[in-house]
Amino acid sequence: MTTIPGLIAPGELSRLAVGADNPYEFRVIGLDLSLRSTGVCLPDGTTYRIRTRDKDGDRRLVHIRSDIRDDLAEHRPHLAVIEDLPKHAMAAGITAMVHGVVRCELADAGVPYALVVPATLKSFACDNGNATKVDMADAAYLAAGAQFPGDLNAKGEGGDQCDAWWLRAAGHDWCGLPLFDMPQAQRDRLSKAKWPDAYVQRYAMGAAA
Repeated sequence: MTTIPGLIAPGELSRLAVGADNPYEFRVIGLDLSLRSTGVCLPDGTTYRIRTRDKDGDRRLVHIRSDIRDDLAEHRPHLAVIEDLPKHAMAAGITAMVHGVVRCELADAGVPYALVVPATLKSFACDNGNATKVDMADAAYLAAGAQFPGDLNAKGEGGDQCDAWWLRAAGHDWCGLPLFDMPQAQRDRLSKAKWPDAYVQRYAMGAAA
């Protein structure tokens, strides 16, 4: 049974491995995967992008895999929340390659992951499955004062860091450790996502006790 050094062994979720300073801290990482610009929200709420260049070809997958591996080893998340592959989209096949390498890293590290489609994430954040990237950023600011400088271009496109931030927030909310107040109707939208085994939710609920 293999694992990345410093991480919890696959299938194990031990409170003893969480950290001496706060042994009941629950850590979630949000991942908005893309071959060109992957948004990451670390368990402490920090966001950044993994950018790659077209000319690097499949080496871009190695770049993304390496950065995610480093994040998992350093931050030791208990849960990853990933934006699910878009349905009936031309880019789905390309994005699927990124999903493959990242899910392999999560499996090796023993980190369970959830899959949330874009419409569900938008409904959770904005009560609107067709919300724009600007709407998502505005909702993050209203919910927690979060801002993502440079995340959107002049046309309101991008939003990788904001999406990753909302994915992390969704994981905390689903596991019973919400980061901020949300209308119950919006929380209920998360039931449409694909969540891992219930032991993650049980652990989070125990951590809050």
